[in-house]
Order: sequence, then structure tokens, then C-alpha cells
Amino acid sequence: MSIIKTSHLTKKFGIFTALDGIDLEVAEGEVYGFIGPNGAGKTTAIRVLLGILQATQGEATIFGKDAWKDAVEIHKRIAYVPGDVNLWSNLTGGEVIDLFVKLRDSHNKSRREELIQKFDLDPSKKCRTYSKGNRQKVALVAAFASDADLYILDEPTSGLDPLMEKVFQDSVTQVKNQGKSVLLSSHILSEVEKLCDKVSIIRQGKIIETGTLDELRHLTRTNVMVETKQPMTSLGELKGVHDITEKGQRVSMQVDTEELGNVIKYISQFDIIKLENAPPTLEDLFMRHYKGEGGAL
Repeated sequence: MSIIKTSHLTKKFGIFTALDGIDLEVAEGEVYGFIGPNGAGKTTAIRVLLGILQATQGEATIFGKDAWKDAVEIHKRIAYVPGDVNLWSNLTGGEVIDLFVKLRDSHNKSRREELIQKFDLDPSKKCRTYSKGNRQKVALVAAFASDADLYILDEPTSGLDPLMEKVFQDSVTQVKNQGKSVLLSSHILSEVEKLCDKVSIIRQGKIIETGTLDELRHLTRTNVMVETKQPMTSLGELKGVHDITEKGQRVSMQVDTEELGNVIKYISQFDIIKLENAPPTLEDLFMRHYKGEGGAL
């Protein structure tokens, strides 16, 4: 079952096209990564899904309901964390958390306390005294303490230290294990790689790649370093081999993932002393689309 579905979703601001016919589909129980640099269109897409902006063209549905017309009904079942949280300055963090949790009719006090402790948050302080990181913690505790069916997280770990990022990742895994769905917008590639079942890469308002991480890795190259007893000949003529760098008998290169078996079979005849290969990362794929193509990072 599709929890989120967009079809040819387009949003224009005057002559500027922020979203150019994007298609997204998030299944039940799926953590879906939505990645791209700042300004690529991630937040605009999320604002359309939340019913804050009306699409110029195309369709956007959540739980099968229209994201614009049925926004009030949809919001009863979702939790949202923006990348820059604004809170009521005179309320304490705890009061804000309680307010959001009550709006969703959630009364799991033990879950609230557990999250406050894990995120190392002092809920007794007024929100005006909080740093950016602590404001993010308030929003994250409020979201994960709510019994939502869908979590929409737009750069949610902005301002958090690495320890708190780990707590965030554990929280996402926990709601996923409960069968909930998560749309995670981020430019922190390691975060997406650890958490997401499926990924869409957006560039200048267009989706340029979509798939599971395994599917996308077929499009990237593996970094290989090999040292052999005998000099390797004709390596550059092999299919799928790129960017060869030689230092004596030690050779570094990039190999198309689908050709890796054939390349290793070929180099094995030269008596391998040492072989290292680094599996392609999401960052490799990301950079392939952005580096040198006018996409600012």
C-alpha cells in the first residue's frame, strides 16, 4: 500500500520551476530517503505534501487523500520535523512536547520520558533559552513520542552532535519496526545510507534517480587497489576499468560494479599480493550527478 504518492508534481513560483514533474511513492513500513543539496526542491516538495503549498500541476496524496484538500485529516496521522524549528519562546520544552503529543491523542508518558532521557534534553527550560540543537531535540521527541503513521522529517538532525544523530537513527529504526513509514529528506548521505530502504535523488527540481540502495549501487564504480608480483599488462583495455593510477606494482582504479568479477579474474593471473576494494557509497552516486554538472553542493 502506498502511504505517499505524487504524480507529475510541479510547483512554480512565477517563472521559476521549483518542482518539475516529480514522482514519489512511499510504501507502508518503508524508510524513504529524499536527497539532494540545499535548493534542489526537497523542502518545496515536503511543503506541498503537508498542504502548506498548493501544487501548480500534478497530484499528491497521503493515505490516499489529497494533500491540499484533505490536509486537516492527514495531519492527524503524521508527525513532521523541519530542519529549523521555531518554538513558543515562553513555553518550556516539556510543555511544547505535551502540546504536540496531545494534538495527536497520544498519551504514552513512558515513551516521552524515555526519549527525553535518550536525547539528553532538559524539558524544564524555556524554549527561548534553547540552542538550535536543543530546539531540534524538542521537535524530535514530540514527533517520536506521538503515535503517528507517517513521519516526515526534513533535515531533522540539523544542529545535532554525532551522539544525538545515533539516537535519532535508533528512533527511526524503532518506528519502522512498528510498521510506520518515514520520508527522510537529507543531504547527510551517511544518515540516508544507514536508514533508508529506497532513495530518490533530486536535482534542480527533477528526480534523477530512484531505487533501493542495492539497485543504485549498480550505477556506481567500486574503488579497487591491487598489488601484484608481476606487472599487469593491458589493464586499460579491460571493459569497465577507469582512472588507473600506478605506483610500481601497486595499481589503484575504479571498476564498474557489474564488471568487477571479470576484472578480478583477469588480474589474478599476475599473482596478487594484496587486494582491497571499497564498495560504492551513496556519496559516489550523488557526486556522479552533481560534480561538474552545475549542481551546487
